[in-house]
Amino acid sequence: MSGLLYLIPIALLLGALGLAAFLWAMRSGQFEDLDGAAHRVLFEDDTPDDRNHDNH
Repeated sequence: MSGLLYLIPIALLLGALGLAAFLWAMRSGQFEDLDGAAHRVLFEDDTPDDRNHDNH
């Protein structure tokens, strides 16, 4: 029973920290473009990669 005196405040503190992190992410625009990275993988870059060519 005395363990609950420690566990309940710790759980409330962790919940408040999670909520604060979620609200910060919403306000800073972390969830604005959820599909962008998924679509970006499908398209090839326009710039050629010079590291793969041998310069003999």
